[in-house]
This record gives sequence, structure tokens and C-alpha cells, in this order.
Amino acid sequence: MELLKRQEDWKITYTHALGEVASWFFVQIRDNAKIFGRRCGDTGRVLVPPRAFSDQTLEPTTEWVEVGPGGKIETFTIVYEPFNNLPEPPYAFGYVLLDGADTALGGYFRGVDLADPAAAAEKLKIGTRVVTKFADKDKRKGDMLDFWFELA
Repeated sequence: MELLKRQEDWKITYTHALGEVASWFFVQIRDNAKIFGRRCGDTGRVLVPPRAFSDQTLEPTTEWVEVGPGGKIETFTIVYEPFNNLPEPPYAFGYVLLDGADTALGGYFRGVDLADPAAAAEKLKIGTRVVTKFADKDKRKGDMLDFWFELA
């Protein structure tokens, strides 16, 4: 059987409502340079990014909890090829378990020389401590590009 392939270009622009929980989360980043999670009333886990419902119990989350700004790298990747609507490569992206959180938050890493992939990977290894940094107040828009992680 011959396996076929097809190249397609999808250029779709859309707007979607973030909802009450995600909107509050991004307003706190934009206006106060702080990251919050939501606590599961049953398990006590702090979910970041916040969810209206627990991913384990499906019960509503009960309270806002400030997390970070420190944390540790859970995973990362270094990107050397361009992708539509993403930063110019090279860049590093990964997930950080912020202090006080029980789930990891995705974000970009800055301040690491990415010219040598092996050396960069050694600096970004799993368990490395990082700190969350925020864009200047007048540049924050309420999205994931308003903050990034740097080595602690």
C-alpha cells in the first residue's frame, strides 16, 4: 500500500473567550506581575495554569493561590527551526514547576546562550532552579509572552 502525504497551509485567525478563571489569571500577570493557581478543594493541589475544575476530581477549584516566582525546570526543548506565529529561533521553551504549585507552567527561557545546543541543554537540565521575570508594566498585554523564566 502506498502511503500518501499532503502539504496544507492553514492560516486561520480566531478569537475565543478565555472564561472567568483564565481571564483573572492573565489580568494578574498583566496588572500585578504575579502568577496564581487554583486550589482543588478535595486534594489541596494547586493547579497552574489555573483551571475552574480539578483535573483529577472534576470538582470546582476553590481558591486563588499565589505561586513562584521561583521554580524548577520539569522539561524543555530548544527550537532552531521557524514556526508560524512563534518567536524567531533559536529559543528555548519548557515547563516549570513554580514554588507552591503542583502542576507545571509552560513558558520561554531567556538568558541562556543557545548557540551550542549541548551547553545550553546542560544549563537548562531538569531540576535547575529558575525565577519568573516579567515584561515592563507598559508592555504587558495579558498573555503568555508577558513573562519568561531565567536561571536563578
